[in-house]
Amino acid sequence: MARPHDVDAIRTAARPLHDLGDVAALLDAIGDARLVLLGEATHGTAEFYRLRGELTRRLIEERGFDAVAVEADWPSALRASRWAQGDGDDGSVDAALADFERFPRWMWRNTEVARWLGWLRSHNARLTDPGDRVGFFGLDLYSLRESMQAVVHYLDAVDPEAARRARARYACFDDLVDEPQAYGHAVRFGLRPDCERAVLQQLTELCRRATDRLPHGGAPAGDELFYAQQNARVVQNAETYYRTMFGGRTDSWNVRDQHMAETLQLLDRHLARSRGRPARIVVWAHNSHIGDARATDAAERDQLNLGQLVRETVRPDECFLLGFTTHTGSVTAADDWNAPARRKAIVPSRLDSVERLLHDTGIERFVLPLRDADAMLRRAFEGHLLERAIGVVYRPETERWSHYFEAALVRQFDAVVHLDRTTALTPLDGPDADAAEAPAATAETYPSGL
Repeated sequence: MARPHDVDAIRTAARPLHDLGDVAALLDAIGDARLVLLGEATHGTAEFYRLRGELTRRLIEERGFDAVAVEADWPSALRASRWAQGDGDDGSVDAALADFERFPRWMWRNTEVARWLGWLRSHNARLTDPGDRVGFFGLDLYSLRESMQAVVHYLDAVDPEAARRARARYACFDDLVDEPQAYGHAVRFGLRPDCERAVLQQLTELCRRATDRLPHGGAPAGDELFYAQQNARVVQNAETYYRTMFGGRTDSWNVRDQHMAETLQLLDRHLARSRGRPARIVVWAHNSHIGDARATDAAERDQLNLGQLVRETVRPDECFLLGFTTHTGSVTAADDWNAPARRKAIVPSRLDSVERLLHDTGIERFVLPLRDADAMLRRAFEGHLLERAIGVVYRPETERWSHYFEAALVRQFDAVVHLDRTTALTPLDGPDADAAEAPAATAETYPSGL
């Protein structure tokens, strides 16, 4: 049970939210930070997406933020970004999100993302200078096949001989390109050689000869070159990821979050060069990637994450880590990997959890600033409390072991938004779509899908 003086300390520090559009307190807390990382306690909660979207809209409109980087694959997000920037061949937001076809497609093919991308397209259309348009970029590395295809497609247009070399290098994967887990398994157990050298050669060539390959055309051509380089980098890091996933969860987890941090850093540099000033980027990802891993029990397993790496590479005033929590309600999640998306009830939070401590304030929606927490508030989160993480799979029957970890909230985030009761995200597709077209292999993020 929560200690009454701890609940009082939280209640005193809390800043209530009147509704999901009431983000003034969050804007005040963020201050002048230019890298704003927005989390979520689940991958299937409508209110988390909606509030992140509203806060991001205000950061773009009022503070000139340049891009949104999300926990999604680079080529899939880039297609959506082209539509949102008024480019590409897609005639609707539904079509622009069509490349999100693997499980769990509802993470990005849902009504909240579609509505927000529609707003972003309208915003970009009002800008006089096309170079000021705001993009939507993916940080993840699961798109091995799609990223290889994107590299070859780019080179076909600008350097056919280089495209021939790229095809030859990527042929190393043979018929396992559509089954990267099988590739990793075969390499791990000595059943075939790895492709590490081939993918590194391709990335190195694309970066080393960038100036020679750059077509005439200014900033758009430079963007396309950067996108191709990033796809080559995805291929390199995905190859490493699938090789390491059979050697232990920590290694593959670290490869993935290091890739996300590297992608964010390179996007930051690219946008800064394009705009002639420091870039400003919003990140959307799960709390497990956003909250500083050094403040959780993941550190005991030598796991790091995106939030930690950002804090280690920029000044404290340049970044802001915002977590989201909920006590109960409903969530869109699957029973198992590759299973259909379902609307599932969220079990009320445990008595010994962060979420229950926040619930016991009796405040329905509030922001809890943590960066400058006083001694009383710090004492409330003294030591590690349990904290819940629901990914794309939710197993209430084993919730303690499947979905809770230990964390010191006051060191994990700069602030937390608590929404006591939340509702499930609405997918654009039917509930059986993920199961119908998902590959058979199990991803490394099983069973929690973070």
